[in-house]
Amino acid sequence: MPPVGATARRTRTVRREDIELFTEITGDRNPLHYDDDLASRSRFGGIIVQGGVTSGLLNAVVAEELPGPGSVFLRVSWEFLAPVRPGDEITAEVEVMEVHETKPVARLRTTITRSDGTVVLDGDAHVFRVDLTA
Repeated sequence: MPPVGATARRTRTVRREDIELFTEITGDRNPLHYDDDLASRSRFGGIIVQGGVTSGLLNAVVAEELPGPGSVFLRVSWEFLAPVRPGDEITAEVEVMEVHETKPVARLRTTITRSDGTVVLDGDAHVFRVDLTA
């Protein structure tokens, strides 16, 4: 496992097509993701992407970078603080907060921030890393 304090991040510009792809996978057809008129009258003021699209960037950081290949989430505790819209650039960041003494398990701080500095997701996660060399 990586040491306490290690960090990794990944940035992506969210596209309207991401909403459609996520809907194809999950069936989530919430009008807040598709109906411009309804969404503009909501507290969000416009179309928003599904939370799974937003948080999915953390999956990529964990699985590809830190802790890396073979890593899976055991538990997540995320608070969605602000909306993400098509066209927003978001950055997912993880930081190792704790590493278990005898198991390949770590607790990560997890955040996603829009390019304007707004934190849109904050929380933590426990991850397990499978040894892929065995």
